[in-house]
Parts: sequence; structure tokens; C-alpha cells
Amino acid sequence: MAREVLPEEIEMLDELVARAEAAAKIIATYDQERVDRLCQAVTAAVYPLKVWGMLCDEAVDETGLGDKVTKRNKRNKLKLILRDCLRQPSVGIIEENKEKGIVKYAKPVGVIGTLVPTTNPCLTPAGQVIYAIKARDVLICSPHPRAKNVTNHCIDIIREALVKEGAPADIIQGIKDPSIAVSQELMKRVNLVIATGGRPMVKSAYSSGTPAYGSGAGNATELIDETANTPERVAEVAMNCRISKTSDFGSGCSCDGNIICHASVYDNFVKALVNEGAYLANEEEAEKLKHVLWDDAGHRLPNTVAISPQKLAEAAGFEIPADRKFIAVTGGGLKDIGKEHFFSSEKLTTLMALFKYDGEFENGLDMVRAIYEVGGKGHSCGIYSFDDDHINRLAMMAPVSRIMVRQPNNRGNAGSATNGMPPTSSMGCGTWGGNIVSENITLKHYMNTTWVSRPIPEDMPSLKELFGDWYADGMDVE
Repeated sequence: MAREVLPEEIEMLDELVARAEAAAKIIATYDQERVDRLCQAVTAAVYPLKVWGMLCDEAVDETGLGDKVTKRNKRNKLKLILRDCLRQPSVGIIEENKEKGIVKYAKPVGVIGTLVPTTNPCLTPAGQVIYAIKARDVLICSPHPRAKNVTNHCIDIIREALVKEGAPADIIQGIKDPSIAVSQELMKRVNLVIATGGRPMVKSAYSSGTPAYGSGAGNATELIDETANTPERVAEVAMNCRISKTSDFGSGCSCDGNIICHASVYDNFVKALVNEGAYLANEEEAEKLKHVLWDDAGHRLPNTVAISPQKLAEAAGFEIPADRKFIAVTGGGLKDIGKEHFFSSEKLTTLMALFKYDGEFENGLDMVRAIYEVGGKGHSCGIYSFDDDHINRLAMMAPVSRIMVRQPNNRGNAGSATNGMPPTSSMGCGTWGGNIVSENITLKHYMNTTWVSRPIPEDMPSLKELFGDWYADGMDVE
């Protein structure tokens, strides 16, 4: 239970909200050109590597989570968000369907309260403020207490860029001393909440009484079928899995945790993984790893989240070579998947579990079904296949909101220059994951929309066409 919010914290929130509302009135008057220039300005303030790299270093130093080197790559998400924002209208008419007589007008949501996760303490506010400005909204950010300094540093850089452009700095604000109690109070006072993080945070957002978008937990799984049976394909899928596993030391929900591989490809795939930097843990080492990742009840232990494979091995009581980029354990087969088999659950670190299936593709799908009963429903999975029937069958049965085909899951899920996924740092996971939407949270979710409807010629088929075989004489009688 969160403690009572203190009187001085109430006063602080009152001031933040008042300043946000004042800024909201100003940005609501901006035209499309002004809004687009501001989006460019704030992105340009944080995108340069000397700035983003500094923030990455501060984030790792403050939180103890993630990798300074690969965290730098996350700035590419800002470039994608800006690209999509500049291509879309957000002021006045944004869509027109003459056949239906419908014209849609965009309106600001107003003041958005955003809960910032410790794994993305700068990417989340930086990406969200681009969307917010484009929609003519304002943000109040509640950082994770473990990352409050770096999140507020990032916010201060953006505020300075806004002032240089003659816009209110209070288009984005950060809480300096965040807590669960303060976050809960903030959520009651804004027009919309965007909660990016763990299930308790999202549940709290949905319980606030304020409209909210949340994200769900992941358990990213890659299914590899027998079409990955050439040296080139095996090398490619191993590279994709390495990229997805090692990004920011596996801190993201989209980082590959489970690999389900057809037996005809498995041995060559494992060799390719080793070439990509995998360390294959033996049975004794795997048992040691299990005890530093989970407690006896299967709850994830925090001290081994998002750390290097060398530190992970050290915590478990053994050593691995300095050049190894992640650790792989043999998960087994279908009988080794379940809530009692911890390696089939989400890892959130530089550890990957390998599962093998034989025979028909349906056997692989059975393993996918079993894994998502353990965790991660609604989030994502991937498939490396050149068989469209296999891809379709996975898409028909998988209880996830996004499936990446022949690409790294962690790069593809949240939008990439080589796929059509909308770029974001917040991914809705549908009712499977306890969320209201099963799509990436992007510009349209930051806007209210007014539908203007003009009359059109009557559009109503005959009752015989409507009811088909159920049509009966007399239905036309008034």
C-alpha cells in the first residue's frame, strides 16, 4: 500500500498542474507549422550523440540497469517518432471520407500524466513529448524513483529547447521527488494517463479514475521452423536473436527470452548462436542461474535484471569469457514449459532459453501456447520462417498483439525503418495483458477527435440481401 500523500506534495502537484494547464492553453492555439517546428526542435535537443550518450551514461550509473553502449541505439526511436509525426496532420481536419460524409478534426487531450519506467528513463519522456507537442498536449512526468535525476535532466534539456523556440517550458514538467503516493495523486489530476511499466503501475493507472493507456508484461519468444535450414538463414536468425537479446542487457519486454527451434535446424542454430557470442551454460550452471534469477516461488529477483552476462554468471557463482554477449540455457521441450519451469518465463536480462520441437509445425505452436500460459500474453512473439502458411497459423493462434517476421523482436515491435509498425516506447497488449488497446501507443492516442457527419444518399440494402437465408415473407411489412 502506498503511504498517504503529504500536504507539501499536494501543494507541489497543485502548482505543476496549474502550470501545465496554463501551457496547455497556449499550445492549443498553435497551428500545424508551429507544432511541427517544435517537434523538430525538441528532438534535435536530445538526439545528438553527445547529448544522448551523456544521458545513457547517467541512466546506467543512477539505476544500475542496462548497457551504456547499446542504450545509445535507442535514440533511433526518436528519429522514427519524429518521421511519423511530420507525415501526419494534427491540427484541424486530419481525415476526410467523402463517400461516408465524414470529416475528422483533431483536438488536444490536455494534460497528460506519464509514468516513466526505470528501464527507459529518457527514451520514454523524450518520445512522448514529441507526440504530445504534435497533438498540442502537455506532459507531467513521474519518473521512477530509481531514475529521477536522469529523467529530470532529460526533461530540463527539452524545456530549454522549448524556451529557445518561444514556447512554454511547462509543456513538459518532471516531478523532482517521485513516489508511489505522488504518482497516484498525479493520476487523479490529469486528463489522461500513459503508464509504461510493470503490471502494478498499470493497474494503479486504470484504478485512478482517469482515462489511461497501459502496457503489458512481455515474454518474447521466437519460433524457428524448418525453412531456416541453410547456413545463411541460420546465421541470420542467430544474429537477429543476439541483437534482440543483448539490447540494453535484455532490459526490454521485447528482448528475446525463449527460442523454439525445429529439431532439423537446432544444432546448427546453437552453433550459430555461439558464433554470435552466446555462452552455453551446462546443467549445473543453469541450476545456479535459476537460483539468482528467481526465488522459490518463481518471483523475479531484482539484482540480476539487465546486467551483463559476466556479472550474471558471477552472481550465480561461475565465470564466463569476457567476449560472451549473453548466456543460453537448454530449456528442453514441451514438458519443460510451465509456471513451475522458471526458464520459460520472462528473463529481463542477458539470458535466453532454448527449446526444441520435432515433427509437425503444430508441435511448435503447442509450445508457443504453453509459453504464453506462463506469461507474456498480449505482448509479442516472432517467427523466422519462409512458409506463409506457418506465419498465418501462428498469427491465427498466438495471443499477442504483434508478431515480427524474420527481424529482431526488440527492434521491430516498437517500430523500425524496415517495417511498418508505428514507433513508440509504450505498447498496448489488449485484454490479454490487461490493457484497453492491442496496438502501439502513438499519435492518435494523444488526441481527441471530433467527427463531423454530413448527409449521404441512403445506404441500406434490401431486407432480403441483409437476412439471406433467414429472409421470410412479411419482414418488409411496416
